[in-house]
Amino acid sequence: MTGQPIAPVIPSAAGSARRRQGRLRAGRPLPLASPPGRPEAVYGFGRIDASGRIADRAVISALGWRGGDRLTLTASAGVMAARRDPGGLVTVPPRPYIVIPAALRRRCGLRAGDRVLLAALPGEDTLTAYSLAVVDQAIRAHSALPSAEGSQP
Repeated sequence: MTGQPIAPVIPSAAGSARRRQGRLRAGRPLPLASPPGRPEAVYGFGRIDASGRIADRAVISALGWRGGDRLTLTASAGVMAARRDPGGLVTVPPRPYIVIPAALRRRCGLRAGDRVLLAALPGEDTLTAYSLAVVDQAIRAHSALPSAEGSQP
């Protein structure tokens, strides 16, 4: 082989910078589609640890709660609700989590290791934790799950 070697083609740095700038100016970001009837709530999952802490950064951030904010907690079977209240007895710690006191956990039947559905309603400044047993009952009440009867193997 006696032919001439071909020189590599390497674009100049100035040319690639112009192309990058052109791309940034060339178009606008595409709009994102939002589903109809978008909920006013922010949802997440958490697990209650041995100290009663539940954490989900996105859910708590949606409420805008900060360390030192005071909360009032209420409970019913499998459900705990927290709302910001200057006279509340529970304080939000510096890190984004909520602590459910032991007496309140016992009252609503939540135990360490339980997973809960968290629902933040920023417009109402409330956070609710639902046990998965409560979530299951709600789904079944609306017949959203197929029944085993009549199913084919």
